[in-house]
Amino acid sequence: MEKSVKVWDPLVRIFHWSLVALFITAYLTAEESESAHAIAGYAISGLLVFRFVWGFLGTEHARFSDFIYPPREIAGYLKRLLSEDRKRYLGHNPAGGLMVVILLIALSATCFTGLKAYGEEGHGLFAGEGHLFISTAYADGDDDDENRSEQTKEEEFWEEIHEVFVNGTLILIAIHIIGVVTSSYLHKENLIKAMITGRKEISD
Repeated sequence: MEKSVKVWDPLVRIFHWSLVALFITAYLTAEESESAHAIAGYAISGLLVFRFVWGFLGTEHARFSDFIYPPREIAGYLKRLLSEDRKRYLGHNPAGGLMVVILLIALSATCFTGLKAYGEEGHGLFAGEGHLFISTAYADGDDDDENRSEQTKEEEFWEEIHEVFVNGTLILIAIHIIGVVTSSYLHKENLIKAMITGRKEISD
């Protein structure tokens, strides 16, 4: 007999689906609306700060201590995944927990580099900060053309790094979705539904 058990608290679920919506918004507005893209980026940054805090202070299955596993256990889980003795986890399984951590780091790097690029345009938290690329002419206080040249170089640098992290995050998201679908099939559970309702079905 199966019974429904609460796993994901409301804040984790709101965080998850808000992050999905905001990432899509940020991606679609990247070339269309700088202001909308920036607002989405700031909102994602706020969500990430919350999730890191909630990873220590949140409910049982929201805490990092519940889903960060040693490499040996992650490898063992993946090795047994296609066998009959695979273990089912109430919260994140070892592979899923690893992906959560990697995604949080990748999204944080994406937000940081995006804010740096935005700052080079004179906006946001990092507006007016020092530059990585400072030529001798600029350091000696030469003309405004040199100043603009260095600012352009700095902006291009951060935009390129930002794009690398965006593309890397997209790949991670694709792997995450494949993992969710695969795990749902193998463990005979609907992980997407669980992240909506907050509940999973377990054998009594």
